Amino acid sequence: MHFVIMGCGRVGSTLALTAEQKGHSVAVIDQDDDAFRRLGPTFEGRRVTGVGFDHDTLVEAGIHAADAFAAVSSGDNSNILAARVAREKFGVDNVVARIYDPGRAEVYQRLGIPTIATVRWTADQVLRRLVPEGAMSQFRDASGKVVLLEVAVHPDWVGEPLTALEEASGARVAYVTRLGSGIVPTRGTVHQDGDVVHVLVADAGAQRAVRTLSAPPAEH
Repeated sequence: MHFVIMGCGRVGSTLALTAEQKGHSVAVIDQDDDAFRRLGPTFEGRRVTGVGFDHDTLVEAGIHAADAFAAVSSGDNSNILAARVAREKFGVDNVVARIYDPGRAEVYQRLGIPTIATVRWTADQVLRRLVPEGAMSQFRDASGKVVLLEVAVHPDWVGEPLTALEEASGARVAYVTRLGSGIVPTRGTVHQDGDVVHVLVADAGAQRAVRTLSAPPAEH
């Protein structure tokens, strides 16, 4: 995969180095040349000086070949504008934007850009949203027979009731993290873009549940 990251602060630089260590190609955009020092001498990706929502800057960073774009600069407006340009103009599917004002996150979420308030952000969280790897185990009961998983749900499930996810996967949706806050779903709760789904499932059925939810619903 090719990552384009706007912002070379603490989160952006850590995300870039982590993604490169996992074998991905990376380009980092920042207006300040000095910011690239955070990447260290071993970073092999591109360092692009410029504004992250500028057409030529994005092209120089390889946006046409990008599989994922993360806007993690210090400005809400710049982040959301860059994220929208990446998704709407260049067709990048996996896009996230850091938002410092959690009150504005819901507005941006409705524009189709997954957002998380800055207090929730770590480089690891960003990477998990850009490159879902199926599921992350969060809890096991004392017997080891029941597991709580954070599942990377395929985007085609957006708009489906959570009960449909349960019926298809055999897992129970325990709670959903939406806009940085946990909610306990009701029977009418619908899966939204940007939701992080946490399911309870018998250990024996965990792999099947993950496979099911990581694939489009039409395949089941």
